[in-house]
Amino acid sequence: MTNKVVATAAEAVADIPSGASLAVGGFGLCGIPDTLIAALAQGEATDLEVFSNNCGVDGQGLGVLLEAGRIRRVTASYVGENKEFARQYLAGELEVELTPQGTLAERLRAGGAGIPAFYTPAGVGTPVGDGGLPWRYDAEGNVVVASPPKEVREFDGKRYLLEKAIVADFALVHAEVGDTHGNLVFNKTAMNFNPLAAMAGRITIAEVERLVEPGELDPARVHLPGVFVQRIVHTGPQDKRIEKRTVRRAEEGSRP
Repeated sequence: MTNKVVATAAEAVADIPSGASLAVGGFGLCGIPDTLIAALAQGEATDLEVFSNNCGVDGQGLGVLLEAGRIRRVTASYVGENKEFARQYLAGELEVELTPQGTLAERLRAGGAGIPAFYTPAGVGTPVGDGGLPWRYDAEGNVVVASPPKEVREFDGKRYLLEKAIVADFALVHAEVGDTHGNLVFNKTAMNFNPLAAMAGRITIAEVERLVEPGELDPARVHLPGVFVQRIVHTGPQDKRIEKRTVRRAEEGSRP
């Protein structure tokens, strides 16, 4: 097998062009490929289409590319922690397709598995299936692009929507451990969306906190085989930002 290690994040993302589509892993701020996103932000690629669980927060994760005006369209399941995202969407600067979280996960998985479409009960009888969800506004707040209705079929007396798979030009993911052949191990919540995003990319770039040689990983522990990964960047451990810190006052008489 080929050694897939690339020396720097900048080198790994250097050929991502303007107009490219990206599947990006992570859940909230957990397991996001910060180093690869930062390297992409240092380049010139713009007009990007992103498939991700969310779009980061202001100043971190995909929020960095968003604030720089580099993202044209987002398909996501949750966007509630990013004020700049809301501003751009409502001002007509950003096209947004909101989709149920499980549907998004399966669309990514299906793309990686070579399945062009599938039927799901999620969204039947709602605007997700009936169409009309605002994808893009104009500067005056008028809906100029709305979601189309989706095909509905009945199986065993129950209705299902047809959802199309996602295949992206590139995928950016973060793993705890990887070997030089691209086999990856994810840590806890970082399992959410990272393996699926990696599967959906035609060219998948993984940043890893720890890089090991082939044979050092127990095959039973590998979460994603290297067949789905084309490039590996060793970034080392990263700072973990807490998205929303919640505290409570100590009860009277309790220890501080």
